[in-house]
Amino acid sequence: MTLLGPYGDKVGDVRWRPPLRIRRRRADRMSMPAALDRYYTREEVLALPDDGMRYELVHGELLVSPSPRFRHQAAVLEVATALRQYVRRHQLGVVAISPADLSFGRNDLILQPDVFVISDLSARGLEWGHVRKLSLVVEVLSPSTSRYDRFTKRRLYQELGVPVYWIIDPDEQRAEVWTPEATAPVYESERLVWQPHGAAEALVIELSALF
Repeated sequence: MTLLGPYGDKVGDVRWRPPLRIRRRRADRMSMPAALDRYYTREEVLALPDDGMRYELVHGELLVSPSPRFRHQAAVLEVATALRQYVRRHQLGVVAISPADLSFGRNDLILQPDVFVISDLSARGLEWGHVRKLSLVVEVLSPSTSRYDRFTKRRLYQELGVPVYWIIDPDEQRAEVWTPEATAPVYESERLVWQPHGAAEALVIELSALF
């Protein structure tokens, strides 16, 4: 069966584009679904052109975000570096950053977490589509992603059973900590602490170092 785009074009055709596109790469422009009246599949999203935008898929809804600000990337780098050193020292898995195209084996999902820990030492040999279990997910908010990170993706990470989800807010200079059963976040304004099963000591990240 041939998959068609909303204008009747074949999805594989390089001329095909989603009907709603954020063209100006402004950090203060809100991300939006590429189409409000249809569902996308993983294959369709992976066939989109590499144009510098971030494409994610949640229950068939296509989320499009512009390139992040420098302060966002600086915070991501600090968190990823601290996590990588800690995870390696305690042999807790593998730390990775986006782009990643995580789907958890589903055709209606593509996730691009800013930073995440795969709780499997053999993950270095896996394709993104084969990853099934994350022990920590970190999203650093941007104006274009805050709504999705706090609500759409947060509920999905809870549904997937991710043990700990950190939402770091550079504007408010604080972080939200979510667990699968939580109905409200725990707010942290000084530091983030993570000690997963198997670690003899906790990782402590001072939030002042991120901002």
